[in-house]
Amino acid sequence: MKKYFFLFLGLSLFVSCSNDDNGLKPGPTPQPEPNPDNIDIDAQHFMWQAMNLWYFWQGDVPDLADDRFSSNAEYTAFLESYPDPENFYYSICNDHRRIVGAEAAIDRFSTGEEDYKTLVNSLAGISQSNGLEFGLGLIGDTGDVFGYVQYIWPNSDASTKDIQRGEFFTRVDGVQLTTQNYINLLYGDNTTYTLGMATVSNNTISDSAKEVSLTKIENQIEDPIFIAETLDVNGTKVAYLMYNRFLSSFNEELNAAFAQFVADGATELVLDMRYNPGGSVNTSRLLASMIYGTNTSDVYIKQRWNDKIQAEFSEESLTDYFASSTGSSAINSLNLSRVFVIATGDSASASELVMNGLDPYINVIHIGETTSGKNEFSITLVDDRENSYIYNSDREGNINSQNSWGLQPLVGRNENADGFSDYTSGLVPDIALSEDLTNLGILGNVNEPLLARALQEISGGTAKIDFTVEMPAEHFDSSRLHTPLKDNMYLENPLQLNK
Repeated sequence: MKKYFFLFLGLSLFVSCSNDDNGLKPGPTPQPEPNPDNIDIDAQHFMWQAMNLWYFWQGDVPDLADDRFSSNAEYTAFLESYPDPENFYYSICNDHRRIVGAEAAIDRFSTGEEDYKTLVNSLAGISQSNGLEFGLGLIGDTGDVFGYVQYIWPNSDASTKDIQRGEFFTRVDGVQLTTQNYINLLYGDNTTYTLGMATVSNNTISDSAKEVSLTKIENQIEDPIFIAETLDVNGTKVAYLMYNRFLSSFNEELNAAFAQFVADGATELVLDMRYNPGGSVNTSRLLASMIYGTNTSDVYIKQRWNDKIQAEFSEESLTDYFASSTGSSAINSLNLSRVFVIATGDSASASELVMNGLDPYINVIHIGETTSGKNEFSITLVDDRENSYIYNSDREGNINSQNSWGLQPLVGRNENADGFSDYTSGLVPDIALSEDLTNLGILGNVNEPLLARALQEISGGTAKIDFTVEMPAEHFDSSRLHTPLKDNMYLENPLQLNK
């Protein structure tokens, strides 16, 4: 009999697990002892327990070892040695980097929030934003930073201002951006700031007199379907979808876009995920089904967890198949044998998952740059021990009221139907082409360079088009990585025990 994984699995040392008709039962857990210094370690206690159970590399982190502590007193002293919960959490991830060492194992993506509600909202695409999305680059070797506009959310504050894709800025409130101050100036507590704009000529960035004032608005929601239209390319109907985040709250809108593609008679698809940092695994499965087909016996991906968790799941729970329904409506599929994907270094997690999951079945033609290399997924963990620390909106009353932390750690890796998951260094393009800061073009326009290159491949055109890149859009940071969601790939569906 399958039991939904809303039960407690059991916790390493100090825990005994017993199998009976009611599933796995928790045993006693290590408890912090009273401390005379009155150091609040509720959050650290939750973090250690949750990460000891779920963290993908738990077996590689000495401080998360099942036999790490010989007594409650030793455990308490360890927690107290990190008075700041944030430092405690990230020290675990840093310990993983130090001990494992290999680039393929580095945890670049686990994250957390002091208020789990901020984290949960971000998974639904809700955040405080002015609607401006941008990349940040370095000005020579000076330590100075410039920004360039990649796109602007419709119906946002930025959409009402005199600023557009391809423009540059170098200052915030009159202060030159640098590697030392840009985080505070752009992502600090200031809800309103003024950008000092700039121009580029002969690969040189120069300040201009133009200024643009922007205001961050609470509870903004980005529609991830930025562009969905059907192009006529020499008689071939080509669907073009610019998709900027995998958000399950927009699954029906995504399916409706494909319904229109089908109605338009599209026989090719250009899927533009150049700025898509990821999101929901289930939404990636639905999108892949809209592209390839709805055969629910075809494996999309398989999950790989840490050693102590893997055997606890049913085979069904570990395997995701292509879908025939969103859960609310039948999937509208183009049933393609190939897809053209625009992807860059900003394309991560669920974006890469779609490409990898489709690869065993259809020809995935990747145009752009090597992708980010984010091949692990996460789940949301809160201080709800009886639910194995898994966040469930129906159980918010069971979360420890003394600890509001929410964690989004890497807990597993996705393999495609061929068993491939080794793309930590990123997916390499079939057709390499970077964006050009001197010619970013208009997104969705057939002359925008990356789209034009895809359409050239589709049409087999022999006309000479100059794809020379004068100033590659190389950046070290982007606005999308400064939200609680960042570039996470997360599971939403209930997990099932193998009992």
